[in-house]
Amino acid sequence: MIAFLKRSATWLNSKKVELGLGVRVTVAAMSALAIALAVGLKLPLWAVLTSIIVTQMSVGRSLKATRDYLVGTIGGAIYGGAVAVLVPHSGEGALLAVLVMAVLPLAFIAAINPSLNVATVTAIIVLLLPTMNHGNPLDSAIDRVLEVTVGAITGLAVSFLVFPSRAHSLIRTSAARVLELMAAALNELLSGLTRGLDNNALHGLQDGIGTALVALNAVGAEAERERGARLSSGPDTGPLLRTILRLRHDLVMIGRASVVPLPVELQQRLAAPLMDVSHAMADYLKAMAAALRTGRGVPAIWPVQSALEAYAAAVAAVRSEGLTRGVPGDVAERFFALGFSLEQMRQNLKDLERCVSHWSETSSKTEAAESNNETY
Repeated sequence: MIAFLKRSATWLNSKKVELGLGVRVTVAAMSALAIALAVGLKLPLWAVLTSIIVTQMSVGRSLKATRDYLVGTIGGAIYGGAVAVLVPHSGEGALLAVLVMAVLPLAFIAAINPSLNVATVTAIIVLLLPTMNHGNPLDSAIDRVLEVTVGAITGLAVSFLVFPSRAHSLIRTSAARVLELMAAALNELLSGLTRGLDNNALHGLQDGIGTALVALNAVGAEAERERGARLSSGPDTGPLLRTILRLRHDLVMIGRASVVPLPVELQQRLAAPLMDVSHAMADYLKAMAAALRTGRGVPAIWPVQSALEAYAAAVAAVRSEGLTRGVPGDVAERFFALGFSLEQMRQNLKDLERCVSHWSETSSKTEAAESNNETY
């Protein structure tokens, strides 16, 4: 039982962000319902649903969701109410025609700007709800805006007050995850030079990193939105994201060079130096991921530089002995492209060192400021 409780506590600790979101969504829904009932809204359901929708993983994402939902709702309510008031629709045929008039332009706008998807739904509600309860379209539009406003404000307030999660803290975890995937991929890619690499495996590795990068860029946009609204004071995310993207491009180039194994003669001479490079770079990426998560202890890059120097010396020895002269042209092209890609990756790892160092310094200053505040 003790072991089970320890495992459960460890698992819950690793899911603090997700657990915090669950608590925020629950509090937002309960608060929205209580407020909607207190002010006498006709359909508290929409206030509750809106509060759940705008309560997102981070404050930055909640800001965007609130803005998009309010703009879409107000626009849809105004347009749907105008169509309902200005176009008579007493019969079923007229109602269908009015529905087309309301939905078509808003659906077209939502196709161009997906953040306005809610406008179409709002217009339909404003148009059809009065026909069901024999109400007034104008009152329906006003009620809809009030319900959504209550839900949006409640959800946003809860995002700020209840276990607030800043995108700047999430970006550390997301970036660390990408670096760990890169470390695993690098080992697989360089080992392909001695045993070959299945194209499907190569695509799977690169696709996994690509998916993680998309998520990282989304969190980065949320972090910049928070900085723009002065909700966080973390460093600019641009240099870190651009450096990680360049590292991904390096992996793509290395992957293209490692699809086919090297000739046996070259494998015998270069397998050990390549393995050292692979381990050094992968360990460095993992250490960088750990530094991002903790905000401390940027690792030294000299093991990577030493491994690359040893590999360069081995390549020079192979070339001086003429072992590359009888190699087919496409194999020679991949061989020299590999050396260029590894050198390019070394330079990008140096850039990564500067970026992570900056984030670590910012984290240390933040912790020191928080400690001083607690002291006073």
